[in-house]
Amino acid sequence: MTTNNSHPVQPETQTMQDKKRWLIQQSMPIAYAILFCLLSITVENFFSSANIVGLMLSVAQIGMVACTMMMCLASRDFDLSVGSTIAFSGVLGAIILEHTQSITLAIGGGLLAGAVIGAGNGFLIAYLRVNALIATLATMLMVRGLAFIVSKGQAVGISNENFISLGDARLLGIPVPVLVVAACFIVFGILLNNTVFGRNTLAIGGNPEAARLAGVRVERLRVWIFLLQGLVTAFAGLILASRMTSGQPNSAQGFELDVISACVLGGVSLQGGKARIFGVLIGVLIMGTVENVMNLMDVDAFYQYLMRGLILLVAVLLDQLKTRGARA
Repeated sequence: MTTNNSHPVQPETQTMQDKKRWLIQQSMPIAYAILFCLLSITVENFFSSANIVGLMLSVAQIGMVACTMMMCLASRDFDLSVGSTIAFSGVLGAIILEHTQSITLAIGGGLLAGAVIGAGNGFLIAYLRVNALIATLATMLMVRGLAFIVSKGQAVGISNENFISLGDARLLGIPVPVLVVAACFIVFGILLNNTVFGRNTLAIGGNPEAARLAGVRVERLRVWIFLLQGLVTAFAGLILASRMTSGQPNSAQGFELDVISACVLGGVSLQGGKARIFGVLIGVLIMGTVENVMNLMDVDAFYQYLMRGLILLVAVLLDQLKTRGARA
């Protein structure tokens, strides 16, 4: 006679485990909701309509790039060249616009440059097996150098009103960059959760060899992920250039760390295989809100650098804690 010594999980215990799991998953949205309410009460002008619109505009570029950085991190890679790509695409678009007065060519040239940079990163990492840190760090330096070379180290002015309206116009009272970042979150949320592309991205992040054995073309997928990264980053750079009415080769310095911080705060694992688009949105809002409040309180820029570094450190520590908790 066989004796079964296994004990079934009690319904009460299962319910408590489900509640604990839900609380962990929703910890950042709950924390942001509490933070937003406290700031609305304690910080003057924070909850004003003008400041909320300004907050949304300030996170537009981070939000756009975070959508694709989420895909890179989910596949167990990352991209340090996004800040340089923003600068170069903005400068290149401004130069093309200056010489041709064609918005189509300016946008097309900037997007093509971003796609080439992204695909180049993907090729180096996927096919040549260069470490993602080294590959994208090298690209970051080279692309930033190209931005200074083609602009001769000077900001390239933009006078075309139609191009400027790309970052300045409003639709139904909402700034166009805010609508663009909203569209990015919707598109990449669907891509991540409802397509084979998204499922395969998470699969190669969780276990590349198992994904390869399952028939996923890992190298090609990685190139496509980085190509999308470059394309969206270049568009963010063009919008930033239109908002500043110039392409500036020194723009977006340190941008890549803000984007990675936002993604990790939003629950994207640095170990790969785990990502949530809603979490990334919350991470982006946290980064933008902290910077916005420091500006409202006239905090010195040096202390703002300190705070951004602390946020990055906290984000990495949270990722480590979650990873250890999942293994326990």
